[in-house]
Amino acid sequence: MKPGLVLVAHGARDVRWAEPFERLQQRVRSLAPEAEVRLCYLELMQPDLDAAIAELVALGVDSIRVVPVFLGQGGHVRRDLPGLIAAAQARFAETPISCAAPAGEDDAVLEALARYCVADTW
Repeated sequence: MKPGLVLVAHGARDVRWAEPFERLQQRVRSLAPEAEVRLCYLELMQPDLDAAIAELVALGVDSIRVVPVFLGQGGHVRRDLPGLIAAAQARFAETPISCAAPAGEDDAVLEALARYCVADTW
């Protein structure tokens, strides 16, 4: 059995906004070839979280980890995402679903962003 990994981004009206997240998905796939990796959006774009989870369950994954690709915990991460995950867990009770902290709360992510911010500055 394979684990499932769902990267959750905000979503936007402009489809080009998704390009860095699609590149991230490809990088994650290369780093975790044992996992089924999906990208979804909380609003304005498809697929949504429920569709991404449903696809992974249909593939027979044995567990799913949701990773919010957000810098912090705004309303979407604090309120909306837990509700969506709870609904998915109720719908797919046989598949454990967990959720990571937002990516921006990880020290390594912040360090990478800080290094990017000062690269080629002086």
